[in-house]
Amino acid sequence: MGIIDDLKMQYKTGGITQQLIFWNIGIAIPLFLLYSFSSDTYLSIMSWLQLTSDPAEFIVKPWTLLTYGFLHVGILHLLFNMIMLNFAGRLFLTFFTQKQFLGVYILGAIFAGLVFIGSFFLFNVKAPIIGASGAIMAVLIGSATYAPLYQIRLLLIGTVKLWHIAFVFLILDLIQLPTDNMGGHIAHLGGALFGFAYIKILQNGTDLSLIVTKIINFFANLFKPRKGTPFKKVHRNVSQPKPKTASKIVVKDKAQQQIDEILDKISQSGYDSLTKEEKEFLFKAGK
Repeated sequence: MGIIDDLKMQYKTGGITQQLIFWNIGIAIPLFLLYSFSSDTYLSIMSWLQLTSDPAEFIVKPWTLLTYGFLHVGILHLLFNMIMLNFAGRLFLTFFTQKQFLGVYILGAIFAGLVFIGSFFLFNVKAPIIGASGAIMAVLIGSATYAPLYQIRLLLIGTVKLWHIAFVFLILDLIQLPTDNMGGHIAHLGGALFGFAYIKILQNGTDLSLIVTKIINFFANLFKPRKGTPFKKVHRNVSQPKPKTASKIVVKDKAQQQIDEILDKISQSGYDSLTKEEKEFLFKAGK
């Protein structure tokens, strides 16, 4: 099994956090390469995808309220955000479902973008913004709001509570508000506000992430091919013995049992713990 097949399998089995990391990297790398060959083309594309705080420009390009959250300005920016996305995502999925995670991520990015646009009126900030930081802050602060006393062991630091980590990130953004990247830090705080509000609203019985789930299901059903009802011919042959199906059922059960054992191994030790034969078997079974 080649590298491409290995990546496909990791995408399928890695969960929503890894899939979002794949999407962010998959969008960023081609744009980085494009910048190396033609910076003018790169800037032209970015102008249609990045979010600006100027309402007049935003009205013309409303899709930027979502696309900006999948763009990054450089390798270090991308690397830091993906590390934080992996950290915050694993924490969030400790308490909630993958659909809720995707909903908070997308709605957090949108809300952070709206707060950023609001900074145009409050602080006269006119600048573009890109990055997944606002969405990641929504996920992180949401986790900290739900389980503030949850203990985490950090390298070189030791055991800390989740609210300690959230507090540090919030203080850093507040301190850096007067800097040149004021709009970016405002967006971070906007994402954090959404994460806090999401948990409080959820605890009152309303799950805002269902908005994203319903929209995704709507478009998925819209483009799903409709299956016509086939003509069924009923034929009864009393004298002919029934075909032997027991062996097929046994084979299918054994194959399914092997798949379940491999998936259990992935959940316990990760995809890299699989042998070459197990990876190839899982890849063939997923076709």
